[in-house]
Order: sequence, then C-alpha cells, then structure tokens
Amino acid sequence: MVSSEAAPLAKTGGLADVVGALPSALRGFGDDVAVVIPRYGSIDLKSLRRVFDSLPIYLGLTRYDTSIYQAAEEFPLYLVDCPPLFDRKGFYGETGVDYPDNHIRFAVFARAALGVARYLFRTEIFHCHDWQAGLVPAYLRTAAATDPTYLGVRTLFTIHNLGYQGLFPKTALADVALPASVYRPDGMEFFGHVSYVKGGISFADWLSTVSPTYAREIQTPEFGFGLDGALRSRAGVLTGILNGVDYREWSPETDTLLPARYSAEDLSGKRVCKEQLLREFGLPAEALDRPLLGVVSRFTRQKGTDILAHAAGGIVDRDVYLVALGSGEPEYEEFFRRAAAEYPGRIAVKIGFDNALAHRIEAGADVFLMPSQYEPCGLNQIYSLKYGTVPVVRATGGLDDTIEESTGFKFIEYSPEALLGALTAATQAYQDRQGWQEMMRRGMRQDFSWKASAAAYSALYRQLLGV
Repeated sequence: MVSSEAAPLAKTGGLADVVGALPSALRGFGDDVAVVIPRYGSIDLKSLRRVFDSLPIYLGLTRYDTSIYQAAEEFPLYLVDCPPLFDRKGFYGETGVDYPDNHIRFAVFARAALGVARYLFRTEIFHCHDWQAGLVPAYLRTAAATDPTYLGVRTLFTIHNLGYQGLFPKTALADVALPASVYRPDGMEFFGHVSYVKGGISFADWLSTVSPTYAREIQTPEFGFGLDGALRSRAGVLTGILNGVDYREWSPETDTLLPARYSAEDLSGKRVCKEQLLREFGLPAEALDRPLLGVVSRFTRQKGTDILAHAAGGIVDRDVYLVALGSGEPEYEEFFRRAAAEYPGRIAVKIGFDNALAHRIEAGADVFLMPSQYEPCGLNQIYSLKYGTVPVVRATGGLDDTIEESTGFKFIEYSPEALLGALTAATQAYQDRQGWQEMMRRGMRQDFSWKASAAAYSALYRQLLGV
C-alpha cells in the first residue's frame, strides 16, 4: 500500500485510519501487506529502524537522496526519508497554503515506493491511495513499463475524497520525468493542468472508493469534480467498498478515555459521560435531560458547516444543546465562536484537534450531527452508532450506506431547513425514552468492523491476480 498517511504515525483524516487498520485485518485472509508512507518531520527517527541506507531517486538530471526506515508495527511499515522534501512542519502545506513543490515531493515518494518493492518487499499488487500515490500507476505505465521487476504487477487505486486532486501546471510533467504523452484527456490532462488523481484513475488496473453510494455519486457532475466523465469511462473497473472502523479504539465498553464505560446491555455509564461533557463545556445541569448534540468535524463546506451555521438559531429554538470540536476554514471557525457567544449556555465549542475530547463527545452526546454536502464514507457516524449516539446525517455517500431509519435520521436536500426537519424528528423521538434507547441499542449492535471490508479487498486482490 502506498499512502501519504497511516495512523498512528501520520494522520490528518480518515485516510490514515484506513491504511493504519486495513493491513492487519487483511492478514486474517492470508494477505501479506506492507505500507509505504513519507517520513515527515513530526515522526521521530529514534523510534524507527533504518533498513535501506541509500536509495537515490532521479527525476531527469536531478537527484534526490532518500533512505528507508521501518516502524515497529504488526505489518511492515516503511517510511521514505528525504529531509529536504518531507522534514517540514506540515504534511502538504502550512497556514492553509500548499507547498509549491508538492508535485516533486510526491513524485519522489512514488519512485521511492517502487524502490521499496524492488529491494525490500516484492509485491504482486500496488494498492495506491489518493492523489499523493497517483503517480505510481503512471510510472508503471511509462518509465517502469519494461522493467522486469514489475512484470505482472497489478495496481489498485483507491479514491478517498475526490475533492482533493493534486492539480499542478503542465510544466510539472517535465519536473517529475513523465513523458508528454500522458498529457491527454484519457491520461493526466485536466482542463489545462496535470492531475495526479487522474494519473491513478487513468492508469491503474482497477479503481475503488470507500462506499458503494460514493462510487455511483462520483460518476455524476454533482459529485465528480470534473472527473465524472473519466470515471464513467472506467465504470467497469470501479468498485465501492465501505470502510471499516477499529473497535479496539472505538468502543464504549473498553474506551479508557471515558469517565465511565457502558454497553448496549447497561447504558448507565452514558449518563455519567454526558454529565462530565456538560461540565467540560460549561453547559448548565438542566441540559442533562434535554438532547445534547455533538459535532466532531473539519469546519469546511464539504462537512456541511455552512448549513449548520444558518441553522444555529433554529437548533437553539428546539430546546437542545450543542457541543462542537474541530478546526478548518477561518470563516467557519469564526461562526462557531460567534454562535457560542450569541447562545451562551446553549452552544459551546473548542477549536482544534483533541482525540480524547472527540471520544468523550461521541460518548456524552445524545445526537451526532453530520450534515455533509458530500461524504465518501465517513467514520464518525459509525463511531456514533457504537456509542449509542444517534446520528442525524445527510443521505449522501457512506452516510447513506451506514445509517438506516431504524438507527438514525437522514435528510436529502442540502439546506438548513432539511437539516432542521431531521433534527425535529430526532428531538421528538427523544421524548419516547424507551423507543430512543431501543434505537440506541440497534445502532450499538451494528457491525462495521474491518473484517467485512478486508474480505472485500482480499477478494478484489485475487480477482486482479486472476486467482
């Protein structure tokens, strides 16, 4: 697997969770999996073992010196070390601005991943994740096409979020030693730019994405970000496989980050979690017997923060309380600060990332809001089910695939009014305490573990190899 992130070493979102958990789950099906990621500045070299001293990468006449380290994980996790390119404060950029040499950084990374397969882990399949790994299939079809090392090797390209495409000027091709012949509509050309995600879409043997509904959605103009035509042309090799979650980390029965643990059989600990969460956010004691809404999210339009902003007043009018944790675009961070100031004792927010607090929100809230404009898979709604926190979601992508009428509330139209309509249904259902607890328990008994997802990937690998 070639990925820019893998939990716990490098994480900005769900991609890292997938690449951190899926390899272990695949071992149960007899699959031997290694992962390659960059060695970012935030990853301490002292915790790693150097396994390949010098792997020079040439892009044309320019040489980049890399070496390979290995982390102590359940599976081989290799890290490409190239300090001038990756030993920086951020993964992809700083202060909201992408690094200008990202096209070179992830080209060197792709070439180094090919080197890992040559010298350290002879593979039958490159499973490439998102645009940062999109050049692996492109190089295998061009510069490495006649290399006997990769004879018969197959490629799978997984799209985790089509909204991030790796777009660069046409001149990037020469910088990363790709031939001009790939700059065509059925190659990497994208409206006058070079698209790394299109390198994966065009040149991989098979494509997948992270939920069945998202696989259908990205073939439409509404969700395709200009790539719907390219994806429709490859619809015969496009599969949607729902992400799993790691219940070793996300289960209220074993979660050490909670003030009390609980289960579907004994829900009493959830009230303790709610009491502490209210205190932590400074909300009044009377909120204990009213619905408490939770939000853990990136504050972006994709996550529905714009319609949530317009619905804030209506949320408060429904005699409910809201706690939110996240960071993102400045205008949406400011909305949450303003809402907390405008509705003190009703809405409370913490700007930033706090994993322990995210767990406590999942456990302490009654309702979890995910009004996403689009959502390839989504993990928080699945965590919410396990924690007995009833999801209110927009019916899109993986949200639509994982939430049923018996376990949560969905709305279709992307608008504040539709969100408030679903929230009204949830708050009315909350009044029936017995019925509400039955809905909680149904959600808690759902199984979205990695086992089913790993089985689907393992079957796809075998199909790719003709086994």
